[in-house]
Amino acid sequence: MPALFERGFRPFFLLAGLWAPAALLLWLAMLAGILELPTAMDPVAWHVHEMLFGFVAAAIAGFLLTAVPGWTGRPPLRRLPLAALAALWLAGRLAVALSAWVGAAVAAAVDIAFLAVLATFCAREIAIGRNWRNLVVIALLAILIAANALFHLGETEIAERAAVATIVTLITLIGGRVVPEFTRNWLVRRGAAKLPPQRDHFDSAAMALTVAAAISWVAVSDHPLVGALLGLAAVALAVRLARWRGLSTTSEPLLWVLHLGYLWLPVGLALLAVSMLVPAVPQGVALHALTAGAMATMILAMMTRATLGHTGRPLTASRATAAIYMLVTVAVAARLASGLADDGGSLLLHASAAAWVAAFALFVLSYGPMLLRQRIDPS
Repeated sequence: MPALFERGFRPFFLLAGLWAPAALLLWLAMLAGILELPTAMDPVAWHVHEMLFGFVAAAIAGFLLTAVPGWTGRPPLRRLPLAALAALWLAGRLAVALSAWVGAAVAAAVDIAFLAVLATFCAREIAIGRNWRNLVVIALLAILIAANALFHLGETEIAERAAVATIVTLITLIGGRVVPEFTRNWLVRRGAAKLPPQRDHFDSAAMALTVAAAISWVAVSDHPLVGALLGLAAVALAVRLARWRGLSTTSEPLLWVLHLGYLWLPVGLALLAVSMLVPAVPQGVALHALTAGAMATMILAMMTRATLGHTGRPLTASRATAAIYMLVTVAVAARLASGLADDGGSLLLHASAAAWVAAFALFVLSYGPMLLRQRIDPS
């Protein structure tokens, strides 16, 4: 078996990096009338589905298949079983794209099977390793599976909200562990006197408030009381992030991008709150702050860092890596601006798409060879 199937991050980070720009370009071609996929979904629904349950799901798989062995001390999924899981993800993308031909039920079964198999494997490993602390991740995967099923049943709006809320919760949880930990370790090596605080009651309260706000938003998409709860959650997450000493990491892009990715969470939640009070702010703008902003930025941050670390390379960002982060930030900013523009922001939308494609193309060009080759010994 090639190096690609030696660890879970390798195939799934590569697939995520390839599908993020490919799915966007296919969607733009569909909107322009250049391409007509034989999918049972309309173009917008297909775009939403493939970003959440295609691109983001692949990145989640790469992260979990790498993290779970570290949590449990168990051997990783590798070689033929890993290749089979990657093939199942690919089969899901193909089935959804051809769902008008193969049938919506068949497409749904194949697509949902990927997350179901991933969740089953992770649950088994966590149970055998008695790593009960991380069972919450399995619960979130179960909710994501249910959201995917709802999407295939045609309940796309609530399914989208449920998926976004679940992934936001996952970033809040995992990001709340790794961002301060990585920052603390980096500052300690540099002899800094002031470090991010250890997890305390405030962190738990911020997490609980975010979960409550997310659940309320899924249940009621547009209500002033839900908006108030989302606003409180945004403030709590912003305060939480401010305690992690992000301004001290500006010399290392591998670190500041984690803080930037997490920053999009309170920004997105605040925009959601505002959208319920100010009609001029569409809820779609807030959704893109959470998806293109928090999700994509955090995914690129984790994929670059994990790839460097797990392939034996120094944990420091090259110019290409810093450019990846800048490009995705430009893509998010342009996308939000296009949603607020009076004329629909067509030019900004295309600028956003160009920056998005460039960011992920640069990731594939820079990190693809690392993912395909054997680990090197650090010099």
